[in-house]
Amino acid sequence: MTARIARGLLLAAAVAPLLTACVIYDAEVGENVVVRVGGASETVAVGAETVRAVRFEDGALIVRADSNGCTAEDDFAVAISEGDITDITLTRSAPDLCKALAPDGVELRWTYAQLGLATGDAVRVVNPVRL
Repeated sequence: MTARIARGLLLAAAVAPLLTACVIYDAEVGENVVVRVGGASETVAVGAETVRAVRFEDGALIVRADSNGCTAEDDFAVAISEGDITDITLTRSAPDLCKALAPDGVELRWTYAQLGLATGDAVRVVNPVRL
């Protein structure tokens, strides 16, 4: 075996543990999925839309979502779970069946008043974000 192949096998063995993940799904509850990667875990609501970006600006939640040209705020159900930190989950309730070219998606906007939030509330959006 050449030294080059030996180094390649050694590198593959060293990187393999970094590429593993575990998904745990509780079929009885069916509300959350726990994803563990490298010892860390994150809870994501089942059915939550994967979005491209999330920000809070000028008294509103602004989300960039995938679109085929017809996506609007009314196409999403917004779930608010109050606690020490208020969780916001966006679920697409109507598919976008249009065929327009929207490679950058669309920005959607909900005011704090629409969401029942006050300036200074501790909140987090639990949707997965695609980079």
